[in-house]
Amino acid sequence: MIKASLLLVCAAFTAGIAAGQTPLTNPVSIQVDLAKPVGSYKLISSWFGYDESNYTTMKYGRQLLGELHDLSPAPVYIRTHHLLTSGNGVPELKWSSSNVFSLDNDGKPVYDFTITDQTFDAFRKAGVRPMVELGFMPRDLAAAVPSISEYQLHYPRPTMGGASNNPPRDYKLWGELVRKYTEHLVERYGRQRVGTWYFEVWNEPDIGYWHGTPEEYFKLYDFAVAGVRSALPDAKVGGPATTGPANEKATAFLDRFLQHCLHNKSAADGKQVPLDFISFHPKGHTTLVDGHVRMGLSNELQAAQTGFQIVAKYPQFRRLLIILSEADPEGCAACSMKDNPANAYRNGPLYASYTATAMKALFELQDEAKVNLIAMLSWSFEFENKNYFEGFRTLASNGIDKPILNLFRMAGLMSGERVGTTSTGAVPLADLVASSLRQAPDLDAFATKADREAAVMVWNYHDDDVPAPEAAVRITVAGIPAGVKRVLLEHYRIDDTHSNSYTAWKSMGSPQSPTPEQYAQLKQAGQLQLLASPAWLDVDQGTVTIETSLRRQAVSLLRLKW
Repeated sequence: MIKASLLLVCAAFTAGIAAGQTPLTNPVSIQVDLAKPVGSYKLISSWFGYDESNYTTMKYGRQLLGELHDLSPAPVYIRTHHLLTSGNGVPELKWSSSNVFSLDNDGKPVYDFTITDQTFDAFRKAGVRPMVELGFMPRDLAAAVPSISEYQLHYPRPTMGGASNNPPRDYKLWGELVRKYTEHLVERYGRQRVGTWYFEVWNEPDIGYWHGTPEEYFKLYDFAVAGVRSALPDAKVGGPATTGPANEKATAFLDRFLQHCLHNKSAADGKQVPLDFISFHPKGHTTLVDGHVRMGLSNELQAAQTGFQIVAKYPQFRRLLIILSEADPEGCAACSMKDNPANAYRNGPLYASYTATAMKALFELQDEAKVNLIAMLSWSFEFENKNYFEGFRTLASNGIDKPILNLFRMAGLMSGERVGTTSTGAVPLADLVASSLRQAPDLDAFATKADREAAVMVWNYHDDDVPAPEAAVRITVAGIPAGVKRVLLEHYRIDDTHSNSYTAWKSMGSPQSPTPEQYAQLKQAGQLQLLASPAWLDVDQGTVTIETSLRRQAVSLLRLKW
C-alpha cells in the first residue's frame, strides 16, 4: 500500500514544505492559473452508447442508466444501434431489435412500438436523454428481401454483413417509417422533452454498415430528416456518423456529405438539406507487444483532428455542433479479452488515464480548428450474463463499476471555464497526435474554474502498460480570488488501489460467483474514492501548492472549494 504521508502534502506557496515533511525529489511541476480562461468546459464525457439496445431494460442495464444520470448535473445522452431492426427483442452480442415495422399480407405497413417503448421508457425513468440513431433497416423494407438467416448474422460473423444494413426498397416508405416513429415518440414523451433529443441518421455508412453508395446514403438521410421534421419541425437532426475519418474513404465520405447538405436540394422534398450537428467516430488502436498492452492514442487524435479540419473548411458549418458519436481506444466493444488479449486494458486504470489524456487533447484540437465539439461519446455500457471482468468494453461488470466509470465521475465534478495549465512533464499536443506515447509518459493536467470552486485533473499516462516508478508531482494553483484565506481540498484518485474494483476482485481470487459479502465489497471498491480525508489549505497571495505522487496510469482529481 502507498503510505498516505507520501501521497498528499499540502503547503502554502511561499512557506515551502510544511514542517516535518520531506520535500519531493525532482517533482514534475504543474502550474494552474485560475485567472487565465482558455474556453468553456462542456461535459463532452456525458454521452454513452452500445450496440445492444435491448440490454437497456435488463437488470444491470437499468441500474447503470441510473448511475449515468447521477454522473453530473448536465444531461446524459444515450445512443444505441438497432432501434428499427426487425426481430423478437432478445439481445445478443452486437445485435438487438424492436420489430417496429412490418408489412401485412396485403403489403400494407404495420407499426408496433411495444418493444421500442420499453427501451425509451427505461431512458425516461432513469432521467437520461436519447440520441436517436435511425437504424437499421427493417426486414420487410430492406432492398432484396432476404431470408431470416441472411437478414441477421450472428457474432462472431460480421453482423454488419446482414441485410439489416441494406438500403430501403422504397425511400418514401422509409421516410414515412421515420415520420411515424418520431410522431409516436412525441405523442408518448411530449414535444418539449423530445425536442431536447438528437436524431442521427444511421451508423458508419462508409463501411459495411451500409450496403449502398454514398449517394444512396445521402438520399436515405434526406428522407429520414424530412420524416423527423414532419413530425417535429424543430428536431435536431444530423449525421453522417462515419468512421474515422482516419483513411481516405472516410475522409472523402464526410466531406461529400457536407457538400451535399450545403449545395444539393433534399431528395425528399426539394428543400435545403437540414443539418444541425455533424457526427463521426475517431478510434484508437490497441495491440499486444512483448506480452503487454500498448494503446494507440494518436490514431484517435489524428482522426478527430482530420474531422475537425474538414468541418472548419466550411464557414457555414464551423459553428455547428460536433458529436463524436463513438470515441474510443479501439473499435469492438463486444470483443472480450478472450477474443483479443489487448482488450485487458478495459478492466483497470489504463482505460481511465487514456480517456483523461484524450479528453484534454480533444478540447485543444477543437480550439485549434475553431469548431464546436459537444460530445466524445463512449461506446461502452454493460453486458448481461457474462463472466466477471471478461474484458468487454463496458462501464460495469455484473453491476460492479469499473475504474473508467470513475473517470467519468471525476469529469462530472468539473464545471465552469477551462483555465490555463502548464506541466514540465507534459507531452506536446503535436507529438501526441503524430506519434502517441512511445517515449516519456504524459504527466499533465486539465483544470476548470467555476463559482467558488476549481478542479484539477492530473494523470500519469503512457501507451505502454508496463511497470514504472511513481512520479512526484507538485501542483501549484494560482489565481484564487483575493480575500480567500483557506480552501477545502478534496483529492480523488484512480489507480491500482483506489476506485478500482478489478484489483479488489483479483485479490479475492477472481471469483465468478462472489459471496454476498464479496459482492458488497466489490460494489464499494467500484466507487470513486478519496485519496485522503478532505483538508483545509492556507492560501498565500492567491496561491496554494499540493504535492503528491502518481503511479503509472493513475488519475487524480483535486477539487478546491472556498
